[in-house]
Amino acid sequence: MKDEMSNHRFNSLSRLHKALDMPAPMHPLVSLINNADDTIPLEKLPSPHILSFYKISYKMNFQGKFKYGQHYYDFDEGGMFFVSPNQITGGHEPISDQSGYTLLFHPDFLLGYELAKKIKAYGFFSYSINEALHLSEKEKTTIITVFQSIEEELKDRIDHFSQDVVISQIELLLNYANRFYSRQFITRKAANTDLLQKVEDILRTCFQSPHAQKQGLPTVQFLSAQLNISASYLSDTLRSLTGQNAQQHIHHHLIEKAKEQLSTSQASISEIAYELGFEHPQSFSKLFKLKTSMSPLDFRRSFS
Repeated sequence: MKDEMSNHRFNSLSRLHKALDMPAPMHPLVSLINNADDTIPLEKLPSPHILSFYKISYKMNFQGKFKYGQHYYDFDEGGMFFVSPNQITGGHEPISDQSGYTLLFHPDFLLGYELAKKIKAYGFFSYSINEALHLSEKEKTTIITVFQSIEEELKDRIDHFSQDVVISQIELLLNYANRFYSRQFITRKAANTDLLQKVEDILRTCFQSPHAQKQGLPTVQFLSAQLNISASYLSDTLRSLTGQNAQQHIHHHLIEKAKEQLSTSQASISEIAYELGFEHPQSFSKLFKLKTSMSPLDFRRSFS
């Protein structure tokens, strides 16, 4: 499988353009594919494949599923998706309408710019199943305008200022995506509230389980796997609803269970720590004091 995927890895934009029977990109580290006017034969790409660059796509009428890593983006009426370098992509169902835009840029294109560091903070590059960005009509217009500005710059104005301009446009695109995802969390609040309830139920079950000591502390990855969504999307959804990310929700349940044990049982601090899933009692005491400003022993003494 490793040897097979090495033949399906695109380390350069030039090689990708060649595989698509497209002219070489105007810039070796950034390219914008406009599939709105001219059909690009994306079916020519091996499926699956790996790109060594960032990929931001907006598909206008895409319907079906698109594989990213071990999961799928699920589209109903088009949308945007974001892929970070070195992820396995492809494996999608046959697509009848591929109209839209795809922006590709190598990490080296960002070197020397603040965006090289900031881009890792955009969590949607880690989103996966059922987590595409669905745009309103007004949002579509905004996104398309940015894509068109990048396209115009790459086609007509390659000069000493082009990199500055394109990077500023990429950052604008990412900031709009942040804003529109925030709107999506709000407009899908009913579904997200159901997700919150599921998180609460899973954590409640974990901390009430007699096997917690063997299972260890629940992690964000454990929660996301139980819910079949990515860890980043889970944390961002919870933050939009409650102001707390997934890790903070885990800690909240943990501390509440610890308070219950400390106030109602005679078990030692170490026994409670192990029962909750901690490997080391010191780790439990440190977290408890961080969250409550009291040591477990002082908290217990406050009830005597």
